[in-house]
Amino acid sequence: MSFSFCPNADLAGNNPQAGSAQDSDKNNPSLSAFLSTLVPVLLLSLLFIALFLVLRHRFKRNYEPRTFLGSLRPQERTPALPSGFFKWIGVFSKIPDSFVLNHQSLDGFLLLRYLKVASATCLVGCLITWPVLFPINITGGGGLIELDILTFGNVVDKNRYYAHVFIAWIFLTFVFYMVARESIYYVNLRQAYLLSPLYANRMSSRTVLFTSVPQEYLNEGLLRRMFGRQLKNIWIANDCQEIEDLVDERDKVAMKLEAAETKLIKLANVNRLKAMKKGGQTDGALGAADEANGESGSMAAKWLPISKRPTHRLKPIIGKKVDTINWCRSELERLIPKVDALQATHRAGKGTFIPSVFVEFFHQADAQSAYQSLAHHQALHMAPRFIGINPEEIIWKNLKMTWKSRVVRYIVAIALVTVLIVFWSIPVGFVGILSNIDALIQTAPWLGFLNNIPPKIFGVVKGLLPAVLLAVLMALLPIILRMLAKFSGAPSLSAVELRTQNFYFGFQVIQVFLITTLSSAASASVTSILCKPADAPNLLAKNLPKASNFYISYFVLQGLTISSGAVLGIAGLIIFRSLSKVLDTTPRKMYKRWSTLSALGWGTVFPVYTNLAVIAITYSIIAPLVLGFATIGLYLIYLAYRYNLLFVFNTNVDTKGLVYPRALQQTTTGAYLAIICLIGLFGIQAAPGPIVLMVVFLIFVILFHLSLNSALEPLLKFLPKSLEAEEESLLASEESGSPPSSMGNDGLPEKHGGFSAPGVHPTTQDLGPAPHKKPNFITKFLRPDLYTDYHTLRRLVPRGFAEITYDPVVERDAYYHPSISSQTPLLWVPRDDAGVSRQECRHSGRVIPMTDEGAGFGAKGELAWDQENARPPIWQEKIYY
Repeated sequence: MSFSFCPNADLAGNNPQAGSAQDSDKNNPSLSAFLSTLVPVLLLSLLFIALFLVLRHRFKRNYEPRTFLGSLRPQERTPALPSGFFKWIGVFSKIPDSFVLNHQSLDGFLLLRYLKVASATCLVGCLITWPVLFPINITGGGGLIELDILTFGNVVDKNRYYAHVFIAWIFLTFVFYMVARESIYYVNLRQAYLLSPLYANRMSSRTVLFTSVPQEYLNEGLLRRMFGRQLKNIWIANDCQEIEDLVDERDKVAMKLEAAETKLIKLANVNRLKAMKKGGQTDGALGAADEANGESGSMAAKWLPISKRPTHRLKPIIGKKVDTINWCRSELERLIPKVDALQATHRAGKGTFIPSVFVEFFHQADAQSAYQSLAHHQALHMAPRFIGINPEEIIWKNLKMTWKSRVVRYIVAIALVTVLIVFWSIPVGFVGILSNIDALIQTAPWLGFLNNIPPKIFGVVKGLLPAVLLAVLMALLPIILRMLAKFSGAPSLSAVELRTQNFYFGFQVIQVFLITTLSSAASASVTSILCKPADAPNLLAKNLPKASNFYISYFVLQGLTISSGAVLGIAGLIIFRSLSKVLDTTPRKMYKRWSTLSALGWGTVFPVYTNLAVIAITYSIIAPLVLGFATIGLYLIYLAYRYNLLFVFNTNVDTKGLVYPRALQQTTTGAYLAIICLIGLFGIQAAPGPIVLMVVFLIFVILFHLSLNSALEPLLKFLPKSLEAEEESLLASEESGSPPSSMGNDGLPEKHGGFSAPGVHPTTQDLGPAPHKKPNFITKFLRPDLYTDYHTLRRLVPRGFAEITYDPVVERDAYYHPSISSQTPLLWVPRDDAGVSRQECRHSGRVIPMTDEGAGFGAKGELAWDQENARPPIWQEKIYY
């Protein structure tokens, strides 16, 4: 008795069509699977949009917080939209994307630009590929049906492959042109942004961080001799473990005291309200105003038994139970003087130094010169160096690393990321197989029970479920990758985001794209290959393009559900409105939740959409239909992020836009994969002419790419000296009202129109005439070096946004470890009518500052704070480092 892997083995040897993909093609309802995905996703997205339209004007804190929050400066806010269901759309569409640049961040503006550029590239791809490749593929004679007939797999005649070759040349050349064009745009915008007065006058633009500094150079006198008179301040980083632990303990005890005081005041107020309802003593405590000076806790004792005062155990379960307020006060009396003494010691330079130094210069040009020069004669000493680091973004524990530990940690981090990629392939590969479950059932007959599932539900399982599972699976990665980026030695949060962007993009391409594509194509062919191994090349050539059906569903999911879900933000709304009632037990917690806006992690946002662009470009020739869905999906995502960046999101990490050129470089991965895929498919089909042409094109692309990167790399890191003098001349001419000496006056005057917040102007002075006459679209597109040059884009950057001045104490402590400059926190408790809060503030205030201004209780005894003022006692003005 013989055993065969082939179904219908008797027919396999007699029917020349047996074992081919033709029969399975007829059982591959690609259009049905697509519609089964589209219908529920479209209905869900419409539901999300409807909910958004209803909830938007009811919950402004969740859907338009940037229009009114007091924690934002007036110039950071976005004008409110009309409250109607649809009136706001017209106003929203008129707000330029540059509003994000002028009122929020460069990174946010460039995210919107990337999504627009990616969508436009896919649209142009449709215009290039569809008119030629659709007729070629449809009439290819491969016998495929439905959506599969539009793919490369339906072409049998090898001579037709030349059409794919030349269309690939045209479109992929356009892709590389877009990358080069946008890279030039970014370089000019970056230079204009970093040389603008808003940024050039900041401390961070004049401060260079040197890491891996040798012990002998941890000397202020030696460093001053090295950098000369241009040097202004030096901060030699200290080992602050002891003081950091003390400050953490002090702040923890302080917050414990604040929570206990709030609880005491709230319980006393509740009991007083109950007494009022019963008609008992209500105002007796109010009669003696000087009782606030009485014995500690005497006011609360009128309404609350001593046994009900807040208590806690010093150790869990078995520890001694103590009065929380009295214990915290005594602990703070011990901790605060110790912290103050240690802070004074570190400020005096008596701490233990670690191998990192912050050097501030008087001028940005001097800082750039130091940053661009070689600081030490030995390799890897006083390097790597960084400029423009915000003190609030520094990862202080990573400054302790020597160059040896930094190198080892980076290698270990790369190795761990590689291991994750390898082992993550197992669940992701399963998702890919699930997307082609029909072929899997034929391979494993014991799964035949799945055919009993109703066709509509089965279509959802094949189309929607794999895409959802893949999205959920990839959501687990960002936390791990950021931990590895920090472990590798990145000195700041912005450096962590840039490193995470590389790590996460590798995951996206390999797991979401390559593993899923190959596993889907292989699972569709495995049965036929087992029957007739000789047909393996033809089968793979036919089934690899058909794997694009999964990504059509993926683009539908991302474009409709993800974009509408991002605008709706239902999870954030539920947490804010529901859990806050349970978790926010003090005025401080209420204020922080109210004033803290959601922020984007650039290192995990960009790779997701860069990978979508890579997928679309890779499939552009072998399955051009993907480009259409990519165009729509990316544009819908652009609209969602546009709304959120204008009205909802804030920026916590500033990479100075460096995520953008990195995303552009990563986008070229799609072009390389498209070329390699075509070479492989032509090789499988034994088409030597197309292979030679694509290899020649690949060599050309590689040489162009290397030349482009070589030219742009220094411009992405450094600021050119030629523009420093140019900027000074331009600023002087703007102040005097005359044209700069280096420019003619032949430009046309440009009016400062556009969209701006009431009372906030894009500029504070006239920029003078535009440097160029307004070009037509084609001229502007083909000459980015001329029409998006430095002089043009400097008109786009924020001007008059904020006055950059620093308090002497802020300037002195800017680059000290936070524990050295940390002030004793001000405690904030609610005020009650019985006077309990005033007495507690007086007694606790002898140990630590405490106030009851700006917070109180509602009519039912609920905790409340003054949202109209929006700047409570604990509010701190943002410092533009």
